[in-house]
Order: sequence, then C-alpha cells, then structure tokens
Amino acid sequence: MRIGYGFDSHEFRPGIPLRIGGIAIAHDRGLGGHSDGDVLLHALTDALLGAIAAPDIGSLFPPSDPKWKGADSVIFLREALKRVRAAGYSVANVDASLILAAPKIGPHPAAIRAQVAKLLGVAPDCVGLKAKTPEGLNLDNTAIAHAVVLLERSKRSPVNKRKNSTPKRKPSR
Repeated sequence: MRIGYGFDSHEFRPGIPLRIGGIAIAHDRGLGGHSDGDVLLHALTDALLGAIAAPDIGSLFPPSDPKWKGADSVIFLREALKRVRAAGYSVANVDASLILAAPKIGPHPAAIRAQVAKLLGVAPDCVGLKAKTPEGLNLDNTAIAHAVVLLERSKRSPVNKRKNSTPKRKPSR
C-alpha cells in the first residue's frame, strides 16, 4: 500500500466560475489560479503523485507554461492516475477536507463525491469529504483543500503475479 497527501489553496476572485471537485458551484467569485483553480482536484492530484513519489503538480504542469492557462483540472488528475496505474497501483480510497467561508458546501457534497469517485474509478463510498470554515483565521477570501489517498497494488500488477513467499533468511552460524 501507499499513502499520499496533497494540499492546495487559491484566492477567490470575481469574474471566474467556481469549480470544486470537478463540479460547477454557483457563487459570485471563483478561484484564481493558472488553471481553473479547482483546489480539491489539485490536492487530490498531488496526493496521488506523492503516493508514488512522482513529481508534484507544479512540476508536471508549471504555471509558467501558457498551455495550462485556464486548463480543466481533470487533465491533471487523469495524468496522475495514469502514473499511479503505470506504477502498478489503484486507488483504494480518498479523504479530503475543504476549508472555506463561502459558499456553503452543505448542498453539494453528494455531487462532489460522485464526480470525484467517477474520475478516480472508485465507488462514492470510497470518497470522504468534509467542509469546514476558517473561523478566526482571516482566510475568508481563500479556499483550501487537504487530501489523503490510499493506493493498493493493482490486481493486474506484474508484482502481484509473483508467488507469495517468505523472504529467505541466511542460515544462522
């Protein structure tokens, strides 16, 4: 098994659509970022990449590259998943926390969980999602996401085709 952790944050800005977890959410401001600013998908992407010790999202999709300006964050998540599968792993489950003052996430968790599950190829009950407010932290204009992923060896992985055997020990002298 492998565990990965990801974090992302973006500032709210007017004139940008808000996307969290691949879902459009009605709000007067969206998240500024070089891509679409989807903090949840960015944190999940970094968690997946970190679990397999791959380069992080900023290294693979640098903000300095105009190619990624306004890009759909699903592209980043799919690339991370491709690398996870190439490393011989699959997603077992994810758990994420969103921290933002507004909009309220209360009406949206089922849709976000379903979309994240679909993107990751897991059942919705394998996606944990919590939303918190940044009470007293002076972060009312920011959205933050923390994500943890658990990967397990893929059943199709060549490593799993080896017979289970105990490591051989050197004979005692």
